[in-house]
Amino acid sequence: MIDALKKLFLEGPEENTRTPDEVRRIATAALLIEVARADFAQDAEEEAAMAQLLVSTLALDKQTVDALMSEANEAVDQATSLYEFTRLVNDHYGYEEKCQLINAMWRVAYADKSLSKYEEHLIRRASELIYVNHEDFIRGKIAAKEAVA
Repeated sequence: MIDALKKLFLEGPEENTRTPDEVRRIATAALLIEVARADFAQDAEEEAAMAQLLVSTLALDKQTVDALMSEANEAVDQATSLYEFTRLVNDHYGYEEKCQLINAMWRVAYADKSLSKYEEHLIRRASELIYVNHEDFIRGKIAAKEAVA
């Protein structure tokens, strides 16, 4: 997996064998995993929320999502910073898709019905790195919080 990520960053577009959709999927799944891990306790509710969000937002079947989650977990284990994933988001997402990603990150954070300061900090950093304005950041937070209330 680390070789695949290196290819994404080091090789030119003509040498990269991943499609833009594959890159988008990995970046999305990796950022959701980062949120789930942010509070040092990735639980079943968060994992279920991630899988459901990936099925619904990326229109993937359960088997494909399981493979994607495995690949993204490995990518997160090998990553040195959020920038590796947010760069891909900036390269491959439009603004509305970035907002949807931040909303999905909030939904994963609130899946266990609590929000840690580490989860919030990570989502804030990701939001800043992908240039989502503060109003949309807060809108996503409020919607996710109301969904679990």
